[in-house]
Amino acid sequence: MSAEFYEDEQATAEEKDISSKRAFGRLLPLLREHTRGLVFCLILLAVATLLSLYWPILMKNAVDTDIKNGDFNGLLMTALAIGVIQVVTILLQYIQRVRLETIGQEVMVTLKRKLFNHILSLDVSFFDKNPVGRLLARVESDTESLRMLFTNTVVLVVGDLLLIIGIYGVMFYYSWRLAALLLGVVPIVALLVVIFERKTTKRFLNVRKKMAEVTATLTEFLHGMSIVQVFHRGAYARKRVWNVCEDKFKEDTYVNVAVVLFFNTVFFFESIMFALVLFFGDQWRQEQLITSGTIIMFIILIWRSFDPIWRVSEQLSTVQKAIAGAKRIFALLAMPQRLLDPAHPVKFEGLNKAIRFENVTFSYTDDDNYALKDVTFEIPKGKRVALVGVTGGGKTTVISLLLRLYDPQKGRITLDGIDIRDIRKADLRKQFALVLQDIYLFPGDVASNVSLDSDGIDRAKVVTAAQTVEADRFIEKLPDKYSTEVSEKGANFSRGERQLLSFARALASDPEILLLDEATSSVDPETERTIQGSLKKLMTGRTSIIVAHRLSTILDVDQILVIRRGEIIERGNHSELLLTDGYYSKLFHLQFKNRNGVLADVG
Repeated sequence: MSAEFYEDEQATAEEKDISSKRAFGRLLPLLREHTRGLVFCLILLAVATLLSLYWPILMKNAVDTDIKNGDFNGLLMTALAIGVIQVVTILLQYIQRVRLETIGQEVMVTLKRKLFNHILSLDVSFFDKNPVGRLLARVESDTESLRMLFTNTVVLVVGDLLLIIGIYGVMFYYSWRLAALLLGVVPIVALLVVIFERKTTKRFLNVRKKMAEVTATLTEFLHGMSIVQVFHRGAYARKRVWNVCEDKFKEDTYVNVAVVLFFNTVFFFESIMFALVLFFGDQWRQEQLITSGTIIMFIILIWRSFDPIWRVSEQLSTVQKAIAGAKRIFALLAMPQRLLDPAHPVKFEGLNKAIRFENVTFSYTDDDNYALKDVTFEIPKGKRVALVGVTGGGKTTVISLLLRLYDPQKGRITLDGIDIRDIRKADLRKQFALVLQDIYLFPGDVASNVSLDSDGIDRAKVVTAAQTVEADRFIEKLPDKYSTEVSEKGANFSRGERQLLSFARALASDPEILLLDEATSSVDPETERTIQGSLKKLMTGRTSIIVAHRLSTILDVDQILVIRRGEIIERGNHSELLLTDGYYSKLFHLQFKNRNGVLADVG
């Protein structure tokens, strides 16, 4: 699901516990190191605002003095002064905006790094509950909304506040009567802004949600277009897309009508203020209480005073998104690690004796729905052990616990008698290499995907590992060999080629213990035979744990553990388990009997 879908999701309990004041308070340390730059920007903003208020005064003087006295040179100098003020104001605003944008980008980069570093430190159980789109929204959309708030909205609000104060200060200085008259209209306009915000905020959020739904629906059907066409689901696809588009249209219509009504109403009150200035201004001019230039200046200032109203109305949604984004970001940063390194870790440099599971019980949901229940077994160093059984039996859970991606609720797992919870996670995991059923290739070239940019794996080791598992056969045929760029998700390689690259990746790290999780389950039999030799080379001399559905791949392992519903129900080698005529024997005969019931040759 796209990140945009999660921008306006419902707040979690953790996010609700964080107040807006507390969320923005967490940003202050990030801004504090840019104090000088922010003060500099504030000074530029104040100077630019004052200059923008000076040219209407010059306009008043031009009308009252230069034009009235027919002073062409004076009028020319006033026009030049107004031009210079405008140029200087634009220049100051440009410098201030560039500097503030730079500060905003630096702060957000720091926040993104902090956020991503924290995400990297969280346990796998956190990612089980949080979709990729939600995390993308935190790192990208939420930080971007905060950047917009500090580099755009806050500046506009502060600048507009100074502008309004300055405008009415100038008005009261030159004519307190007209200023007081106009000030009576301001509360009505402010009330309109509040009503508009309350009536449209949720609708604006709904529009963004509906837009995300349209995008997600279109993406879903475009990615699955072959399925849509093959199964004649065109009518269904059209109906779904039409429904989400119609829902978005309804929300859009309400919002657009509200926007038109609001702005036209504000325009109406702006016209009323113009009319008041012209009507009463002319009367007071005749009474010599004000001048014609003052009336013109007031008209310009009224026009200037409505600019902040438009901007505030436009920025309301940005403020709300930033507040929600700040709460979500700092709720995530407050998420604790559950699997901590020990305070006093035991030094572990390599396996010398055995891996042992001792009465291990584990549930992903912390209840009685056990993935493993009272599991005990031992794997001596250098031995190859296979885990077999039906899907969902607990095989992959064994590997996840051994890597300490989760901790068991009961029992313990030891390496040479040392509880893995007493070993630093980095020291523990560097003993292992993992080959999964779903092979993920990262952006970059072939060599970097094998080495994973590890400092201890140079190009020579990459080539040696590829040659050992026979991945060099296809790598050498590539246009740029080891420097060939990998397409998204490795699309420019076949399934078997990606599998061989994952074997090379595992071998290049030279692990003590090899973990193979359904490493050949998704390849065809011919490709499987091709990579079996590479697999044997990979396991040679290493303690290996193989999770397998295809029993043909584990016939020569030292021990087979049959796991069913989280419990080990049988153990032994292939021949021993066949003779017992138990669960493993039934699985084996189901896989290798042909249509006539004759046992096929399994090699």
